[in-house]
Amino acid sequence: MLETRYGALAVVVASACALAACAPTVTEPSTSGVTLTTVATGLEFPWGVAFLPDGAVLVTEREGRLRVIRDGRLVSEPVSGVPSAYVDSQGGLFDVVPAADFSATRHIYLTLARGDRAANGTVLYRCRLSEDSASLTDVEEIFAASPLKRGGAHFGGRLLQLPDGSLLLGLGDGYAMAEAAQDTANHFGKIVRIAIDGSAPVDNPRVGTPGAAKEVFSLGHRNVQGLARDPESGAIYAVEHGPKGGDELNLIKPGANYGWPVVTYGVNYDGSIVSAETHRDGMEQPLTYWVPSIATSGLLFYTGDMFPDWRGDLFVSGLAGMVVERVDLGPGSSVLGRERLFGNLEQRFRHVAQAPDGAIWLLTDGPDGQVLRVSAGGDAEAE
Repeated sequence: MLETRYGALAVVVASACALAACAPTVTEPSTSGVTLTTVATGLEFPWGVAFLPDGAVLVTEREGRLRVIRDGRLVSEPVSGVPSAYVDSQGGLFDVVPAADFSATRHIYLTLARGDRAANGTVLYRCRLSEDSASLTDVEEIFAASPLKRGGAHFGGRLLQLPDGSLLLGLGDGYAMAEAAQDTANHFGKIVRIAIDGSAPVDNPRVGTPGAAKEVFSLGHRNVQGLARDPESGAIYAVEHGPKGGDELNLIKPGANYGWPVVTYGVNYDGSIVSAETHRDGMEQPLTYWVPSIATSGLLFYTGDMFPDWRGDLFVSGLAGMVVERVDLGPGSSVLGRERLFGNLEQRFRHVAQAPDGAIWLLTDGPDGQVLRVSAGGDAEAE
């Protein structure tokens, strides 16, 4: 492992955001010292990470492989038995989450794109991981987004298990099907909630609504790739990609409509207008948004002891922005400010996660992707 002392140059973004969406204002930079350790390199577009009770760490590669880090080293052979993914553009193998009862069942959940360029969608699998973490068996599809779409963009794919065992899955609008994000009859541009057997929980907000997909938990999203939960308050947060500008951090409420593409703070990539509206009655405002876009991807609600000053804050990984932003949360999920970290690494950050010891792990996005560990204190050493 390569370990270096890193003084993270941070840009503080301060604003009063309790009553409206937080429009960023850049103020003076500050410096925060941490220790940055390179845990693994040579991963092809790492996407998701999960920590197992025995100390092993699972990492997905978007190219379709599930990898294991054990005793601080990347195991050379990928896990066998992983279901085949449709790998193209943004499509591939996405998230990995151990089941809440993993210690008893060895179950993990995987999300991936399935199909071909003409017809594809996001699928959720439940699998059993062998005792040596070398193979998967009992691979079972428990949810498939519908209808299918064309092209290799906007799959979503991030997964979160709730205390009742149900699963939230962030999905995308399929890129070309943006208007469908407002239609509850489909899964485009939705966060869906699924029971562990693949059924829709009976208390989902659209159950009993004629014509609605009963898995729909919230709607009006563009491409959700970050989900996190505050274990004390139960608040659920999501980040989604905007178009050119307009990435959003949202507080997710059952049944709520988050507006895309009717309201947005972004524009099309060619500069043309998506919508002239940023607000509309009956549609939720983001807690904060990014203009220009940083391409928000992973999301962490930090609860650890290693960085006590950061406890209760959100961390958002940015791809195009090449930063990780710390979102300082106040009462009622108000945004007190934002701090940009790790920009001088000049890396696209795909995901940010908390390890059991309170360290923060980062995944960098690229054909030679890295797994980085952020910890407090210590002297720089190369090993």
